[in-house]
Amino acid sequence: MKKKILISTGGSGGHVIPATILYDHLKEEFDTFMTIDRRGSQFLNIDKYKIEIFDVPKTPKNFFLLPFYIFSITYLIFKSFVLLKKKKIEILISTGGYMSLPICMASKIFDIKLFLFEPNVVLGRSNKIFTKSSTKVFCYSKRIKNFSDRFKSKICLIPPLLRKSFYNIKKNEYSKINDEVKLLIIGGSQGAKLFDTIIQDSIIKISKKYKLKVLHQTTLNNFDNLKNFYLKNNIMYELFDFNEDISNYMSRSNMCITRAGASTLAELVFLNVPHIAIPLPIAKDNHQLENALFYRELGCNWVFNQTEITDAHFANKLVHIIENKDDYLNKKKNMKNFSYQNTWNNVNRKIITTINEN
Repeated sequence: MKKKILISTGGSGGHVIPATILYDHLKEEFDTFMTIDRRGSQFLNIDKYKIEIFDVPKTPKNFFLLPFYIFSITYLIFKSFVLLKKKKIEILISTGGYMSLPICMASKIFDIKLFLFEPNVVLGRSNKIFTKSSTKVFCYSKRIKNFSDRFKSKICLIPPLLRKSFYNIKKNEYSKINDEVKLLIIGGSQGAKLFDTIIQDSIIKISKKYKLKVLHQTTLNNFDNLKNFYLKNNIMYELFDFNEDISNYMSRSNMCITRAGASTLAELVFLNVPHIAIPLPIAKDNHQLENALFYRELGCNWVFNQTEITDAHFANKLVHIIENKDDYLNKKKNMKNFSYQNTWNNVNRKIITTINEN
């Protein structure tokens, strides 16, 4: 009989997408389930997974709401007990975030094996709470900030998780940028106002110097504004939202501007797309900056501070990157070297072996 595994996730696409990848890796070997909140459910096709909806409230800033929060968490821990017992869960995998707190607490009481997943270079707060009681922590690097030296032996290194479709796509083969710039702009699951407004003047300037096509990922409610901008300035464009197949757009690009979510950076590096990372400055524990710096140390990207971006400055930087052919080619070479062992079978074998051996 197959062991029963539950994957706990929710919130943003940065939590949910890796959870779905883990689910796909495990579903043949184990009887696999998933818990997710309503916010996170928009980032997947619910019909493809065995899912339970768990809506976990954020910690309130208003002190007077704290009793209601404590009551909600207590109720959700009890609900987690019921689920774990009903499904006879033997192994829990948490992708972090406050959404996973109740079920991780319940797993401790039932003494269920807990595996954590941390894709960022900074240990998330929820994962930090449960590191001691975890069996292993799946990570992309051993240099995880805020990770206690006492528990470093629990780190299990795996190649960055990628959706299975990525392995079937021809990698970016543009050896350099000549006359045509195919610029991909990625705002992430929450969108990024910066990419929709502030850099528009830079895009106009680039379009006057090169043949330009922009592939722009944004939120649906901003489609009309961007459509008007690109039409007005006679710039070729395609708009798409977070739920569309981003691998298709990545494979057709020779330059990218993006936030620094762990999944997005891993995908760009795997498909050999040189990119400018502009970390979200309000990300918890500055984890997006650390993610971007991790790949910069490997020579895979350029990192810009959002507070330093002005129209003229950014336009000049873009032109310099496009015209500096040697640096561009080095970025592609470094990405290829980093990703050569990242295959679906290698990742699958590592995850399943680690779970079975512990």
